[in-house]
Amino acid sequence: SMKYQKTLIAAALLAMTTPLQAGGLLTNTNQSIAFNRNFARVGAIGIDGVYFNPAGVVFLDQGFHLSLNFQNVYQTREITSSFTVPAFQQIPSLQPFSQPFLLNGGQADGSKFYKGKASVPILPSFQVAYNKDRWSFQAGFGLTGGGGKATFNDGLPSFERQVSLLPALINQQLPAFAQLLGQQETPATSYSMQSYMSGQQYDFGLQLGVAYKVNEHLSVYGGARFNYIYNKYEGNITDISANVGGNNQNLYGYFDAKAKALGEKANVLQAQAAAAQTQAAAYQAQANAATDPTVKAQLQGAADQYAAGAKRASEGAKLVRAGADKLNSSKELVKDRYVDVRQRGWGITPVLGIDYRSGKWNLAARYEFTTKFNIENDTKRDDTHHYENGVNTPNDLPGILALGAQYEVLKNLRVMAGYNYYFDKDARMDNNKQRFLKKNTQEFLAGVEWDVTPAVTVSAGGQRTLYGLGDGKYLTDLSFVTSSYSFGFGAKVKVARNIHLNVAYFFTDYSNFKKEYNDAITVGSQQVTQPDGTVLTQPKTIATKNTDIFTRTNKVLGVGLDIDF
Repeated sequence: SMKYQKTLIAAALLAMTTPLQAGGLLTNTNQSIAFNRNFARVGAIGIDGVYFNPAGVVFLDQGFHLSLNFQNVYQTREITSSFTVPAFQQIPSLQPFSQPFLLNGGQADGSKFYKGKASVPILPSFQVAYNKDRWSFQAGFGLTGGGGKATFNDGLPSFERQVSLLPALINQQLPAFAQLLGQQETPATSYSMQSYMSGQQYDFGLQLGVAYKVNEHLSVYGGARFNYIYNKYEGNITDISANVGGNNQNLYGYFDAKAKALGEKANVLQAQAAAAQTQAAAYQAQANAATDPTVKAQLQGAADQYAAGAKRASEGAKLVRAGADKLNSSKELVKDRYVDVRQRGWGITPVLGIDYRSGKWNLAARYEFTTKFNIENDTKRDDTHHYENGVNTPNDLPGILALGAQYEVLKNLRVMAGYNYYFDKDARMDNNKQRFLKKNTQEFLAGVEWDVTPAVTVSAGGQRTLYGLGDGKYLTDLSFVTSSYSFGFGAKVKVARNIHLNVAYFFTDYSNFKKEYNDAITVGSQQVTQPDGTVLTQPKTIATKNTDIFTRTNKVLGVGLDIDF
């Protein structure tokens, strides 16, 4: 039946309001330019330690320290998708539709490439500390999650898979509609659609805390980060079309015109039925009044004939009207749809830190608690009825355990290493998506820092990020990450007695993640008679075999100033 349920396009738009991460699964750790050129900052002592190693900041000189950081981020998200419909492969007339992306510009192997771009012209952060005696009073601000606008100008595979079945479904229905309209219909050969999606996700983090120097070797820190989350999603699916009868037809208009034609035909049949009914009544009255048996029989015969004609026309009108209703409900499913949703929420993350230094070694750890909170929908428009205004969704931030070490090889040469562990499986997400993760995220970091002269320091570093993605069920085409290697390098240059300039560049090399899965697209409903005679309406679905290959790119250029007062 062409009355495939509203899930068809709603499901595609549903994908639109999942987060678009720009860091770990949910976390941005690039909070300073010093980090961009050497990722292993947890074991280092510096003003950017307000984020990375807050306990170590107390070992800086007495007085005020300020770090201002500006980053320019450019990312892409790339998806190569394909799918087949096994049921269509068995039926000769439907074989051309078994790899549906071929009907709208797919590659010869049936796959299609989608690319989203995300850029942040300026990603700002700052760290400030005031050290007095054994105390260090600290504040830091940054985008600890998200931070850009990601745009897919050609939509996403989850949008298109639904629409791509339309030519096959239309062709299955054409003979029935051709019969009702009494005209020849030519098969549908291709489809097209306009689709757009953009998502922005911001987690603004303001951290306040205090470090205390227990003795010359040991310091501790306690603080909290206030998180304010603001997400904005806009998307649409418009101009769903198919090539029917050699012309590209907007299906809303096409179904509408056919439904109107059937409606007019039903009206004509209804008028014929009414006229025949009138004639039948007139002959019946005459027959009732007639006394001559022969005349009476003739008049009764005419009355019966007109009554039968009226019944035929009335039943025909009913049948044609049902066809018009079917087309009208199909028309509703291919109309233009829009979503415009904002989401807001806030939560507080407690943060603890410890730093131990002895001789040429510095060892440090930081622990951030998992933050439990919800975000609330502020819905401007939602043609999918999935984002009821005012509904709350869990949006926890995962806890982090960060460990770091630094070793002074020479007076002017330091090496450092680090390890980050994210408690992703404890952080509740929409529909408990976190349960699809096989393991928590781990990061391994290493770096080297060399003071070329007392005024110039260069450093470089690498980071290996490993996500526990399992079979990939956690990933959707709108929200995906893949394990990666990052490499960064840069310099710190003294430009005045108390001012240092930081410059850095880093890029990330992401692996390809191949997700293969079976799915089913709902294409209508069917009546199923149970053994006890009751009739149930069940969704009618078409099984599909899907493949998505995910990867990303990430390039960051950073510049900043460290100032000591």
